[in-house]
Amino acid sequence: MEITVCRAADVVLLDEYMPSPGLTSFHARRFARQEAGDCTYLLAWLEGRPVGHTELRWIGCEAPEVAVDCPEIGGLGVWPEHLRSRGIGTRLIRAAEELARERALPVVGIGVGRDNPRAAALYARLGYRPVTDYLDRYTYVDADGAERECVDACTFLVKELH
Repeated sequence: MEITVCRAADVVLLDEYMPSPGLTSFHARRFARQEAGDCTYLLAWLEGRPVGHTELRWIGCEAPEVAVDCPEIGGLGVWPEHLRSRGIGTRLIRAAEELARERALPVVGIGVGRDNPRAAALYARLGYRPVTDYLDRYTYVDADGAERECVDACTFLVKELH
């Protein structure tokens, strides 16, 4: 497995192998944020195809409830599902942490849905501790062209980097 920074040509492959819900490509939005310098979009590759991704948001968590000033690891995903629990997510998180260390940043954060105990257990094993609860809000355009807002109850966790 290889971890790389997303390139423009990767967005089409990401949409093919890990499609976004509805009409809005969240891969294209993340790549645009990377081009603007707001994040680094990391991809996991296995046998020439993308199997995972995460976004290290240098600007931190957007939720006003999260008053922690640190970059946020977000949008962590591994697909297809049968590849989960094989270390891909861990490798993506560690790569994001290394990028933060290269910038001499002392802390990194990650959000986890309160309905996702499996991810919460992974983050705890990797040394993340809970700081605050918050609501993660995002929108997308569904297949019918209607904009949908999602609100997920989450916990923000942090890890001190040494």
